[in-house]
Amino acid sequence: MADVAERAGVSRALVSIVFRDQPGASPQTRDRVLRVADEIGYRPDSAARLLARGRSRTLGVMFTLHQPFHADLVEGIYPEAERLGYDVLLSATAQGRDETKAVEALLGHRCEAVILLGPDAQPADIDALGHRTVVVSVGRPVPHARVDSVHTAEGKGVRQAMEHLAELGHRRIVHIDGGRGPGSVERRRAYRAAMRRHGLEPELRVIPGDHTERSGIDAGRLLLDERDHGRPLPTAVLAGNDRCAMGLLMTLTRAGVEVPRDLSVVGYDDSHLSHLMPIGLTTVRQDAVLMAEYAVRFAVERLGSGAPEPREAVLDPKLTVRGTSGPPPGV
Repeated sequence: MADVAERAGVSRALVSIVFRDQPGASPQTRDRVLRVADEIGYRPDSAARLLARGRSRTLGVMFTLHQPFHADLVEGIYPEAERLGYDVLLSATAQGRDETKAVEALLGHRCEAVILLGPDAQPADIDALGHRTVVVSVGRPVPHARVDSVHTAEGKGVRQAMEHLAELGHRRIVHIDGGRGPGSVERRRAYRAAMRRHGLEPELRVIPGDHTERSGIDAGRLLLDERDHGRPLPTAVLAGNDRCAMGLLMTLTRAGVEVPRDLSVVGYDDSHLSHLMPIGLTTVRQDAVLMAEYAVRFAVERLGSGAPEPREAVLDPKLTVRGTSGPPPGV
C-alpha cells in the first residue's frame, strides 16, 4: 500500500480507505489509486486482513477424486458460499491420501468449517472432528454425532427404481452393492425389502461391490462368466451408483449384450456423466445443487449462532428414466 500511495501521491491511509471501499476519497482520487494499483500489480490480501481480525471466512470441502457426483456438489457449493461471503478451499482424498490428511490440511489453512462429501470415516471419528470445528456431512447421516448432515432419502429412491423395473415386468433383478460407500446400507436394505414386497425373494441377489467403475466391470464379468456356464443373465441390474453402472454397461456392451433389450441397468446419483453417454442412463437423481446449498447454509448458520443442536436435511430423490431401462426379453 505504501508503494501505491507514493506513486499516486496520496497517503497510505487514503489508499486503505479506497481498498476498503469506505467514504473519504473523491471519485478522481479513487480512480487514480485503483489505476496505480493495477499498473504495479498490487492486490489487497483479503485473507491476511481477515486473519488479522481472527476470521478466515473460508469453508473447507473434503471430496474424492474421480467421483463425478462430488464434482456436481462442489459446483453447487461455490455460488452459495460466495453469496454468503465465504471462500471455498478444496482438499481431495486419493490413493495414499486418506480423509484424515485431507481434513487436517483444511484445518491447517484455518478453514472455519469443514464440509465432508461422502465421508467414509468411523462415526466416532466424525463426532470427534465435530467437537473441534463446525462439520457438515453430505451424503451420509451420522446419528448421535455433533455434526450437521444433508442426504437423500435413499430408501425412497431405491423404491422408485424397483417399482419402475417391476412395472416393466422384471423379476430377476440383481443389486450391485456399494460396499462402505455413502448410502449403501440404506440402498441395499431397500432393495431387499422391494424384492420381498413384490414376491421376488427367490430371485434376490446382492453382488458385493463399491462405488467405482471397477466394481461394475467386475460384476459384469461375473454375470457373463455365469451365463457362459449355463446360468441366465438377470433381466435388470440396480447398480450402487452411476460410476458402477457405467462400468457394468461398458463390460456388457463389449460382450454384445444389448441394453436395454437384453438387460436393463439403473444407477444412482444422476451425476453429470449419466446423460453424456450414447445411451442415457436411467438413474435415481439426487439434487446436488440443493444438497450443496443446505450444506453451506448449515455451516454458515452454525458459525454465526454458536453451537445449535445438530440438524439433518433429508431431500427427496427422483427417478430419471432414460435409455437403459425397458421391458425384459419376451415381454
